Amino acid sequence: MLKNIDMSSQEFLSEMEKTKQFTDKVCHQFGFVYHPNEDVNEGVLMGLARHKMLYGKRFCPCYMVLEDENGKPKSADDRICPCKQALQHEIPDEGKCHCGIFCTPQYAKANI
Repeated sequence: MLKNIDMSSQEFLSEMEKTKQFTDKVCHQFGFVYHPNEDVNEGVLMGLARHKMLYGKRFCPCYMVLEDENGKPKSADDRICPCKQALQHEIPDEGKCHCGIFCTPQYAKANI
């Protein structure tokens, strides 16, 4: 299922913009802020956009995407952004999600 994606193509850049709008919405909805390190945010956004193009879903870029018994893509740890693990455990307990893009304001301020 691997496919080459030209990250400078208009298709990818358009998906990156949609992904940024999606993560902006997640931040607004849950009161999160972006990680203070822009490199973290850019890497995660690129991974989310790539997975959306490859698999049709924004699977967490930090986890493997496998095929289920029917040949459909599935995250190895059932992680579709924003994942349940991040919302229920990682962000409340650690201040950030596993990927690091979504943080509490307190975490971001302490890690500038």
